[in-house]
Amino acid sequence: MSKRPHIPVLIDEVLEFFKDKTLKVFMDGTMGAAGHAKKILETHPEIEIFIGFDKDVHALEIAEKELDPWKDKLRLKNGDFASAPTYLKEEKIDCLDGVLLDLGVSSMQLDSKTRGFSFMHEAPLDMRMDTSSDLTAEKVVNEFPENKLAEIFLKYGEEFQYKKIAKAIAVARKKKRIKSTIDLVQVISPVLQRKRGRRRIHPATLVFQALRIYVNHELDSVEQGVGSAIEHLCPAGRIGVISFHSLEDRIVKNIFRSNKKAKILTKKPLTATQEEKKANPRSRSAKLRFAEKIEGDEDANN
Repeated sequence: MSKRPHIPVLIDEVLEFFKDKTLKVFMDGTMGAAGHAKKILETHPEIEIFIGFDKDVHALEIAEKELDPWKDKLRLKNGDFASAPTYLKEEKIDCLDGVLLDLGVSSMQLDSKTRGFSFMHEAPLDMRMDTSSDLTAEKVVNEFPENKLAEIFLKYGEEFQYKKIAKAIAVARKKKRIKSTIDLVQVISPVLQRKRGRRRIHPATLVFQALRIYVNHELDSVEQGVGSAIEHLCPAGRIGVISFHSLEDRIVKNIFRSNKKAKILTKKPLTATQEEKKANPRSRSAKLRFAEKIEGDEDANN
């Protein structure tokens, strides 16, 4: 596990949108290392119930330790935030005053040298956020048909060389099973290196993104979870969503626009300042959108 201190992305902007709200019941759908949660609890002592979801049980263990001063308010749940409606019903919680979703993979997962999320470390080709799941990136890469791999790279990575990559993997795995992150990088780099030379991302970035999203059903969670979170907001309750790539942001934008009970507070997504980007490079691709719950059937965004 990485020793790097956790830096919550766009924290000042998040706090600003919740600043004038009374938050009695709050839900963080993606706890991670509790960076956002800690700041929100510090600035909103009126919080009575703080619900935290995460697929990664290890993340919840870290969050529990970080948030020990507020342990009487905490209700941590191992699972996908899309399952929140069931939990809220079971706990007889009528509505939420605030919701925050920090999507995608967490810094500690990327920094882990054993989870296989990053091409920067040699690790088993795993990529599961929920380690109890049966589907790993290794299984996808070695056992899925070539045309299915191509579909995954195009749909979830928007990788324009998806056919070449799938072909290279299909050829390589006949000789030897692709078991580690480095194995995969070595297979796909010859296909991508020259074409990607002038781009500022590693050639493997979009392939790893696509596999991670597919293995963890991330876009399904966003589509289900964001809409249900809006439905469970109290009147004037607010939801903030931080995304890290265009696929997520597009879904969030469309849900906010189409939901008649959501008043959009950010016409354009907020992004990190130059100072934050220097201090925390992972904030460079972050986009934050906020909406507020209204009542009635009128179109809030027209």
